Amino acid sequence: MSEERFGEFVLVRRHEHVAELALDRPKAMNAVSTGMARSLAAACTALGEDRSVRVVVLTSTHERAFCVGADLKERNSFTDADLMRQRPVARAAYTGVLELPMPTIAAVHGFALGGGFELALSCDLIVADRTAVVGLPEVSVGVIPGGGGTQLLPRRVGAARAAELIFSARRLEAPEARELGLVDELVDEGEDRSAALALAARIAANSPVGLRAAKRALRLGHGLDLRAGLEVEDAAWRSVAFSADRAEGVAAFNEKRAPQWPGE
Repeated sequence: MSEERFGEFVLVRRHEHVAELALDRPKAMNAVSTGMARSLAAACTALGEDRSVRVVVLTSTHERAFCVGADLKERNSFTDADLMRQRPVARAAYTGVLELPMPTIAAVHGFALGGGFELALSCDLIVADRTAVVGLPEVSVGVIPGGGGTQLLPRRVGAARAAELIFSARRLEAPEARELGLVDELVDEGEDRSAALALAARIAANSPVGLRAAKRALRLGHGLDLRAGLEVEDAAWRSVAFSADRAEGVAAFNEKRAPQWPGE
């Protein structure tokens, strides 16, 4: 396993074809400061360009929190001009995770609130342990979710349920979050990271070209009418149909062996 640090608060660990993107600001429960946002965006840019990475797992080094959201202590000192200058920096962090071209999994324990939960929502799958507490409480401090929450949460749980959760600003403990579909897999306390990495390893055994194309079809086709969605799928299929991965996959199947993916 190799490690690479992006700034002071973001760490990338490599587990063969799985990259672990670790939030590492424990003294602030991973509250997203301006500096941390810049580092997260930079790490996502690097991972997105790395063709050897097949899956990304977003984790936390803090024992009691995934991420508590925006750094409100930092923002308390901001002028209006400071806040406007920071906005594109913050957005780049959230869109960096959202736009990663390979499958992404969030491993959540403890508090995942506001922008912290939006980072998890930006991933394709969320694995949570039984200590997880999630929610979008922004309206309780006079703002709204600004890291994609108003758009990502309805896509998971439907418009009415998302409205209730956002308007009430309430926090949900892990069992209810799983029941309502805010998280995808619920595991025992302390098992979120290992379960997410195990799932990532299973996913990473598949074609990297196929994985990226499947994610593209899922993301671009969501919300379209069926005919338009099928056109998105067809375009994605054409992008892999004549790839070296497709040729290797067919050959490996017929030769009854594990594929050695070229990744192209």
